[in-house]
Amino acid sequence: MLEVTNLTKTFRSGGGTIAAVDAVSFRVDEGQFASIIGRSGSGKSTLLALLGALDTASDGHIMIDGKDITTMHDHELIDYRCKRIGFVFQNYNLVPNLTALENVLLPMEFAKLKRSERLARARKLLDQVGISGDKQQRKPGKMSGGEQQRVSIARALANEPKLVLADEPTGNLDSENGKMIFDLLHGLARSENTTIIVVTHDLEIAGRTDKTFKLLDGKLQNK
Repeated sequence: MLEVTNLTKTFRSGGGTIAAVDAVSFRVDEGQFASIIGRSGSGKSTLLALLGALDTASDGHIMIDGKDITTMHDHELIDYRCKRIGFVFQNYNLVPNLTALENVLLPMEFAKLKRSERLARARKLLDQVGISGDKQQRKPGKMSGGEQQRVSIARALANEPKLVLADEPTGNLDSENGKMIFDLLHGLARSENTTIIVVTHDLEIAGRTDKTFKLLDGKLQNK
């Protein structure tokens, strides 16, 4: 479960203070798929960075599975990002000289799982997202955009995270592949019992998630 309370992030600008995220509070239960929408500059990216422990809050709390990540020290945050938070990016961010299988294995190596366990889970996840057989040995350059995003999703789930954050995951895909990626994320939220939050400009996709949050000038408009 993710519970955000009075989350605020301020910046100094021109002698004044700007709240990129302004006293935001919301909750997403375990296994739910939620979306965050809003215009450019509304605070979506800042909020996602805070949820992913990539930036520090000025005030407020972020509880993930009963742990408040806003109170963690740097070394705790590094370990938590590695083991409990997964990321899916618009540009896939796969390592180009590694195969699909090796890309999914990589975060598990950092988590120091046994090699046999890593291989079994990586193959299972790739099968789940529709990358099977010889495709698992292909490098990103030999895969379509939709296939690369599927590998990216499998990699995000590698360490069984409690929270997966997806930043415009369908932004570089055509409508057909975008729908497939959406359906895949929605199904994985259920099957992996993982909370998934996606930032998107696609209102059709946002309208089909379990919850939709709209940001305007850093403030949450609806819950």
